[in-house]
Amino acid sequence: MPDVTHLGLDEATLERLGGLWTAREIAQQPTMLRETQALLAERREEIEAFLAPLLARPDLRIILTGAGTSAFIGECLAPVLSTRLRRRVEAMPTTDLVCAPHLYFEPQTPTVLVSFGRSGNSPESVAAVELADRLVEDLHHLVITCNPDGALAGHGRGARGLTVQLPEATHDRSFAMTSSFSSMTYAALALFSGVEAMGERVESIARAMQGAIADHAGVMRALADEGYERVVYLGSHIFQGLARESGLKLLELTNGALVTMFDSPLGFRHGPKTIVNDRTLIVVFFSNNAYTRSYDLDLLYELRGDGDAARVVAITAQDGVGLAKGDEIAIQGLETADDADLLFPFIVAPQIFAFFQSLRLGLRPDKPNTSGTVNRVVQGVRIHELS
Repeated sequence: MPDVTHLGLDEATLERLGGLWTAREIAQQPTMLRETQALLAERREEIEAFLAPLLARPDLRIILTGAGTSAFIGECLAPVLSTRLRRRVEAMPTTDLVCAPHLYFEPQTPTVLVSFGRSGNSPESVAAVELADRLVEDLHHLVITCNPDGALAGHGRGARGLTVQLPEATHDRSFAMTSSFSSMTYAALALFSGVEAMGERVESIARAMQGAIADHAGVMRALADEGYERVVYLGSHIFQGLARESGLKLLELTNGALVTMFDSPLGFRHGPKTIVNDRTLIVVFFSNNAYTRSYDLDLLYELRGDGDAARVVAITAQDGVGLAKGDEIAIQGLETADDADLLFPFIVAPQIFAFFQSLRLGLRPDKPNTSGTVNRVVQGVRIHELS
């Protein structure tokens, strides 16, 4: 029987290098999306019975919340869900909600608090739902989690809540969240877009994601070997949230060894562009929307014309970007897809790049922080009593 490989490395080698779980969890994402869709389809009637009456209310407010990577799910989804639902959909990290609840919670506004959590045990995530219970009169909880035993899961099991438990394998054992991020993002998109409707899209999304892993793992490994010191991720609208998540993955897996930044293509010119030097890699996520893509292209050509960056790379589902092979991470099969569908195959390349950067630096990707000052489930947070 041939050895099982992930990202081009066999499991024995990955285990020796301390990266087996990270590589496995990156590689399993297409399967996890399919399994998440199947799970949601089984519970479709229960989900619709919970959400339909709430979404019928024109004054409903939806808050997407979590900490770290879980918070960035909200940043990726809030604009598209707000437009789709024609309701207030806002991304608010638990780390903001907890420290200043009076600025964010509206006592008189009917609210659905959508809480994302890989473990569901982050102190801020638990505190945020408890504060919401105290401060919002008409509150409903939707918990999307990878851990059925986490403290967060219980908050969605009451009369005014729903807990969506994702497949067990999405409870990533690696330090960095990968399949937990994509699966929770997919679950939320499906819940609010219609489980049945997403069932018609999941296979094309999963195939595109699978193709990105197969086609570009070697390219990202080669990029990592080029030894950049600064990496910038740029994306418009929902892709700015993805750019932020991409930067965090690199920061986490390299234990802070590389300087990372995220922004929008238009925002980047307003000061942040000063980060660019001859050791900088810039990655631009391209929208499928022709109008938005025109701005992505403008900045891409400007950056290449400047000649200051070591390399400029595009991640795109569209032809016509005009880059040489290796500078264009082409996603197949989603040329006419909604931008929301691109979130999933787009994140793969930054995850793989971060993984190989970690190995290049001699770190163990499953646990890159050797000092123990940063942990898989955050520690050291003191929750203060709200009087």
